[in-house]
Amino acid sequence: MAYHQNLPITEWAVEDRPREKLLKKGMPSLSEAELLALLIRTGSPRESAVELARRILKDVGHNLNEMGKLTLHDLQQYKGIGEAKAIAIAAALELGKRRKLAAIRDRRQIRSSNDVFELFHPTMEDLPHEEFWILCLNRANKIIEKVKISQGGTSGTVTDVKIILKHAIDRRASGLIMCHNHPSGNIKPSKADISITGKLKNAAGYFDIQLLDHLIIGEQKYYSFADEGTL
Repeated sequence: MAYHQNLPITEWAVEDRPREKLLKKGMPSLSEAELLALLIRTGSPRESAVELARRILKDVGHNLNEMGKLTLHDLQQYKGIGEAKAIAIAAALELGKRRKLAAIRDRRQIRSSNDVFELFHPTMEDLPHEEFWILCLNRANKIIEKVKISQGGTSGTVTDVKIILKHAIDRRASGLIMCHNHPSGNIKPSKADISITGKLKNAAGYFDIQLLDHLIIGEQKYYSFADEGTL
Protein backbone atom coordinates (compact mmCIF):
# COMPACT_ATOMS: atom_id res chain seq x y z
CA MET A 1 0.00 0.00 0.00
CA ALA A 2 1.27 3.48 -0.84
CA TYR A 3 2.15 5.65 2.15
CA HIS A 4 -0.08 8.71 2.52
CA GLN A 5 1.52 10.94 5.13
CA ASN A 6 -1.09 13.17 6.83
CA LEU A 7 -3.68 12.72 4.08
CA PRO A 8 -7.20 11.80 5.21
CA ILE A 9 -8.24 8.37 3.96
CA THR A 10 -10.94 9.93 1.78
CA GLU A 11 -8.15 11.51 -0.31
CA TRP A 12 -6.27 8.23 -0.81
CA ALA A 13 -6.44 6.28 -4.05
CA VAL A 14 -9.58 4.13 -3.91
CA GLU A 15 -7.58 0.87 -4.09
CA ASP A 16 -5.57 1.90 -1.00
CA ARG A 17 -8.53 2.66 1.28
CA PRO A 18 -8.98 -0.17 3.83
CA ARG A 19 -12.74 -0.52 3.38
CA GLU A 20 -12.59 -0.55 -0.41
CA LYS A 21 -9.58 -2.85 -0.34
CA LEU A 22 -11.47 -5.29 1.89
CA LEU A 23 -14.49 -5.32 -0.42
CA LYS A 24 -12.35 -5.85 -3.50
CA LYS A 25 -9.67 -8.25 -2.24
CA GLY A 26 -11.06 -9.74 0.96
CA MET A 27 -10.15 -9.59 4.66
CA PRO A 28 -6.76 -11.39 4.38
CA SER A 29 -5.44 -8.61 2.09
CA LEU A 30 -5.51 -6.06 4.91
CA SER A 31 -2.58 -5.42 7.23
CA GLU A 32 -3.10 -5.35 11.00
CA ALA A 33 -2.93 -1.55 10.90
CA GLU A 34 -5.63 -1.44 8.23
CA LEU A 35 -7.87 -3.81 10.21
CA LEU A 36 -7.43 -1.68 13.31
CA ALA A 37 -8.15 1.45 11.26
CA LEU A 38 -11.55 0.01 10.29
CA LEU A 39 -12.42 -0.04 14.00
CA ILE A 40 -11.01 3.45 14.60
CA ARG A 41 -12.87 4.79 11.52
CA THR A 42 -11.55 8.37 11.73
CA GLY A 43 -8.26 9.78 12.91
CA SER A 44 -7.43 13.40 13.69
CA PRO A 45 -6.52 16.41 11.54
CA ARG A 46 -2.84 15.46 11.92
CA GLU A 47 -3.02 11.74 11.11
CA SER A 48 -5.33 9.32 9.38
CA ALA A 49 -6.95 6.33 11.08
CA VAL A 50 -4.35 4.04 9.50
CA GLU A 51 -1.46 6.19 10.72
CA LEU A 52 -2.98 6.23 14.22
CA ALA A 53 -3.36 2.45 14.06
CA ARG A 54 0.30 2.11 13.00
CA ARG A 55 1.36 4.22 15.96
CA ILE A 56 -0.63 2.12 18.44
CA LEU A 57 0.78 -1.11 16.99
CA LYS A 58 4.31 0.27 17.09
CA ASP A 59 3.89 1.10 20.79
CA VAL A 60 3.00 -2.54 21.55
CA GLY A 61 5.80 -3.93 19.41
CA HIS A 62 3.36 -5.01 16.70
CA ASN A 63 2.23 -7.71 19.11
CA LEU A 64 -1.55 -8.23 19.30
CA ASN A 65 -1.17 -10.13 22.58
CA GLU A 66 0.43 -7.03 24.10
CA MET A 67 -2.30 -4.89 22.58
CA GLY A 68 -4.87 -7.07 24.34
CA LYS A 69 -3.38 -5.95 27.66
CA LEU A 70 -4.18 -2.28 27.01
CA THR A 71 -7.00 -0.97 29.18
CA LEU A 72 -9.73 1.38 27.97
CA HIS A 73 -7.84 4.15 29.76
CA ASP A 74 -4.60 3.24 27.93
CA LEU A 75 -6.33 3.36 24.55
CA GLN A 76 -7.91 6.73 25.28
CA GLN A 77 -4.48 8.29 25.77
CA TYR A 78 -4.15 8.34 21.97
CA LYS A 79 -5.50 11.48 20.36
CA GLY A 80 -8.43 10.42 18.21
CA ILE A 81 -9.43 7.48 20.45
CA GLY A 82 -12.41 8.28 22.64
CA GLU A 83 -14.40 5.99 24.89
CA ALA A 84 -16.56 4.54 22.07
CA LYS A 85 -13.55 3.68 19.89
CA ALA A 86 -11.64 2.23 22.84
CA ILE A 87 -14.61 0.00 23.66
CA ALA A 88 -14.88 -1.12 20.01
CA ILE A 89 -11.18 -2.09 19.92
CA ALA A 90 -11.38 -3.92 23.26
CA ALA A 91 -14.54 -5.75 22.14
CA ALA A 92 -12.90 -6.88 18.88
CA LEU A 93 -9.89 -8.26 20.76
CA GLU A 94 -12.19 -10.07 23.21
CA LEU A 95 -14.13 -11.63 20.33
CA GLY A 96 -10.83 -12.93 18.97
CA LYS A 97 -10.09 -14.62 22.30
CA ARG A 98 -13.57 -16.13 22.47
CA ARG A 99 -13.27 -17.46 18.94
CA LYS A 100 -10.16 -19.37 20.04
CA LEU A 101 -12.00 -20.74 23.06
CA ALA A 102 -15.03 -21.78 20.99
CA ALA A 103 -12.84 -23.96 18.77
CA ILE A 104 -11.20 -25.54 21.80
CA ARG A 105 -14.51 -26.25 23.57
CA ASP A 106 -15.54 -28.39 20.63
CA ARG A 107 -12.66 -30.70 21.55
CA ARG A 108 -13.71 -31.64 25.06
CA GLN A 109 -11.24 -34.47 25.61
CA ILE A 110 -7.83 -33.59 27.05
CA ARG A 111 -5.08 -35.53 25.28
CA SER A 112 -1.97 -33.50 26.12
CA SER A 113 -0.61 -30.58 28.12
CA ASN A 114 -0.94 -28.45 24.99
CA ASP A 115 -4.72 -29.03 25.00
CA VAL A 116 -4.80 -27.57 28.52
CA PHE A 117 -2.60 -24.65 27.48
CA GLU A 118 -4.86 -23.84 24.53
CA LEU A 119 -7.90 -23.96 26.80
CA PHE A 120 -6.56 -21.56 29.42
CA HIS A 121 -4.11 -19.35 27.56
CA PRO A 122 -6.63 -17.05 25.80
CA THR A 123 -8.16 -15.97 29.13
CA MET A 124 -4.97 -15.96 31.20
CA GLU A 125 -2.43 -14.34 28.88
CA ASP A 126 -3.46 -10.73 29.62
CA LEU A 127 -4.22 -11.02 33.34
CA PRO A 128 -2.28 -8.60 35.59
CA HIS A 129 -3.00 -10.86 38.58
CA GLU A 130 -2.67 -14.56 39.35
CA GLU A 131 -5.60 -16.98 39.05
CA PHE A 132 -5.80 -20.66 39.97
CA TRP A 133 -8.12 -23.04 38.06
CA ILE A 134 -8.80 -26.76 37.91
CA LEU A 135 -10.21 -29.08 35.27
CA CYS A 136 -12.39 -31.92 36.54
CA LEU A 137 -12.19 -34.89 34.15
CA ASN A 138 -14.00 -38.21 33.80
CA ARG A 139 -12.27 -41.55 33.17
CA ALA A 140 -12.04 -40.79 29.44
CA ASN A 141 -10.25 -37.50 30.24
CA LYS A 142 -13.26 -35.54 29.01
CA ILE A 143 -13.91 -32.24 30.75
CA ILE A 144 -16.68 -32.31 33.33
CA GLU A 145 -16.14 -28.74 34.44
CA LYS A 146 -13.61 -25.91 34.47
CA VAL A 147 -13.53 -24.22 37.89
CA LYS A 148 -11.78 -21.09 39.14
CA ILE A 149 -10.52 -21.78 42.65
CA SER A 150 -8.92 -18.49 43.62
CA GLN A 151 -7.66 -15.10 42.46
CA GLY A 152 -4.79 -13.16 43.96
CA GLY A 153 -2.30 -10.40 43.26
CA THR A 154 0.68 -10.13 40.94
CA SER A 155 2.85 -12.49 42.97
CA GLY A 156 0.52 -15.27 44.07
CA THR A 157 -2.88 -16.57 45.11
CA VAL A 158 -4.01 -18.70 48.03
CA THR A 159 -4.97 -22.25 47.08
CA ASP A 160 -6.76 -24.62 49.47
CA VAL A 161 -6.47 -28.37 48.84
CA LYS A 162 -9.76 -29.01 50.68
CA ILE A 163 -11.67 -26.66 48.36
CA ILE A 164 -10.19 -28.32 45.26
CA LEU A 165 -11.05 -31.80 46.50
CA LYS A 166 -14.60 -30.77 47.37
CA HIS A 167 -15.14 -29.55 43.80
CA ALA A 168 -13.68 -32.77 42.39
CA ILE A 169 -15.70 -35.08 44.68
CA ASP A 170 -18.95 -33.16 44.12
CA ARG A 171 -18.49 -33.57 40.35
CA ARG A 172 -17.48 -37.24 40.65
CA ALA A 173 -14.21 -36.51 38.87
CA SER A 174 -11.73 -39.29 38.17
CA GLY A 175 -8.94 -36.93 37.14
CA LEU A 176 -7.78 -33.43 37.97
CA ILE A 177 -5.58 -30.89 36.23
CA MET A 178 -4.38 -27.76 38.02
CA CYS A 179 -3.57 -24.58 36.15
CA HIS A 180 -2.46 -21.12 37.15
CA ASN A 181 -0.69 -18.19 35.55
CA HIS A 182 2.43 -16.19 36.38
CA PRO A 183 1.79 -12.56 35.34
CA SER A 184 5.56 -11.99 35.27
CA GLY A 185 5.85 -14.42 32.35
CA ASN A 186 8.37 -16.57 34.27
CA ILE A 187 7.05 -20.14 34.11
CA LYS A 188 9.53 -21.68 36.57
CA PRO A 189 7.54 -23.28 39.44
CA SER A 190 7.97 -21.69 42.84
CA LYS A 191 8.41 -23.63 46.08
CA ALA A 192 4.74 -22.96 46.80
CA ASP A 193 3.76 -24.35 43.37
CA ILE A 194 5.76 -27.53 44.00
CA SER A 195 4.33 -27.87 47.52
CA ILE A 196 0.66 -27.52 46.54
CA THR A 197 1.15 -29.98 43.68
CA GLY A 198 2.55 -32.63 45.99
CA LYS A 199 -0.13 -32.05 48.64
CA LEU A 200 -2.99 -32.30 46.15
CA LYS A 201 -1.55 -35.39 44.46
CA ASN A 202 -1.31 -37.20 47.80
CA ALA A 203 -4.69 -36.04 49.10
CA ALA A 204 -6.53 -36.81 45.84
CA GLY A 205 -5.11 -40.33 45.85
CA TYR A 206 -7.10 -41.19 48.99
CA PHE A 207 -10.29 -40.57 46.97
CA ASP A 208 -9.10 -42.45 43.87
CA ILE A 209 -8.74 -39.18 41.98
CA GLN A 210 -5.61 -38.87 39.85
CA LEU A 211 -3.78 -35.55 39.55
CA LEU A 212 -2.84 -35.67 35.87
CA ASP A 213 -0.93 -32.42 35.51
CA HIS A 214 -0.28 -28.92 36.81
CA LEU A 215 0.36 -26.18 34.25
CA ILE A 216 1.93 -22.78 34.85
CA ILE A 217 0.91 -20.39 32.09
CA GLY A 218 3.24 -17.65 30.91
CA GLU A 219 3.19 -15.51 27.79
CA GLN A 220 2.98 -17.86 24.77
CA LYS A 221 4.57 -20.67 26.83
CA TYR A 222 3.89 -22.98 29.74
CA TYR A 223 5.44 -25.37 32.25
CA SER A 224 3.86 -28.80 32.63
CA PHE A 225 4.71 -30.83 35.74
CA ALA A 226 3.72 -34.01 33.88
CA ASP A 227 5.84 -33.27 30.82
CA GLU A 228 8.84 -32.36 32.96
CA GLY A 229 8.52 -35.52 35.07
CA THR A 230 8.08 -33.51 38.29
CA LEU A 231 4.55 -34.65 39.13
